[in-house]
Amino acid sequence: MTTPPALLIAGHGTRDDAGAEAFRDFVRELGRRHPELPVAGGFIELSPPPLGEAVTELVERGVRRFAAVPLMLVSAGHAKGDIPAALAREKERHPGISYTYGRPLGPHPALLNVLERRLDEALGGTARRPGDRADVMVLLVGRGSTDPDANAEVHKAARLLWEGRGYAGVETAFVSLAAPDVPSGLDRCVRLGARRIVVLPYFLFTGVLPDRVRMQTEGWAAAHPEVEVCSAGVVGPEPELLDLVWERYEEALRGDLRMNCDSCVYRVALPGFEDKVGLPQQPHFHPDDDAHHGHGHHHGTHSHVH
Repeated sequence: MTTPPALLIAGHGTRDDAGAEAFRDFVRELGRRHPELPVAGGFIELSPPPLGEAVTELVERGVRRFAAVPLMLVSAGHAKGDIPAALAREKERHPGISYTYGRPLGPHPALLNVLERRLDEALGGTARRPGDRADVMVLLVGRGSTDPDANAEVHKAARLLWEGRGYAGVETAFVSLAAPDVPSGLDRCVRLGARRIVVLPYFLFTGVLPDRVRMQTEGWAAAHPEVEVCSAGVVGPEPELLDLVWERYEEALRGDLRMNCDSCVYRVALPGFEDKVGLPQQPHFHPDDDAHHGHGHHHGTHSHVH
């Protein structure tokens, strides 16, 4: 009987200890769900363990083949460049290993259903039917990126969340690197006639940026008492998320990735981003890498702006 390839989960990383531990718990739960194969996870930056250490863990367990799934909602610089470059580096460090690379998670119907559930929870369960939502405006807040394709993915998620669910509208904002920011997004909701707004963070786990979204929302709400504003929770380690990661794993094994590269700045000359076409990708330098791998060289200037 052939042993199935292992599963490697690649996370972004956060300075928030609870958010990092939520990722590690999620990886452990995937391992419990699938005892038939090794499962490991690591981060690109900010949090231990680094992705390279997770690969080493698999190799030490006898793994020679694995599928890597980025635990990320959109395909931005990390999913497009940092993770593939880091995996290529690990292949050089561990001769004889092979891997396939999966695609990011969203927007996926299962995740949209979880987002809808978070909105219902924020509204106290009073808007479960489309007819109860006609006066509810949603502000979906993404991480934000210097990659326009990644920002467009958040807009796509917002549109898919709006379609057929009966909300007055679903607008989009970003907490960093892209406009509009959260206060500007809330201003836009009001200009569109909103008097009841739910701010929905488009994040998998808690962390510094989701906390910033909530603080900015509370600050705006305090200055606009005439508008009803509440905050929803992050996606969290829901069964739908566990199932989706497994779906991405199986896709990677089949080679059925269906990734859309039509608007990727590394392949297509988009206005204002022409200098990124064909840009070489380098591994993201993780502060723990040298300590764990025993080498002291610097990995070069990183090719993306965060």
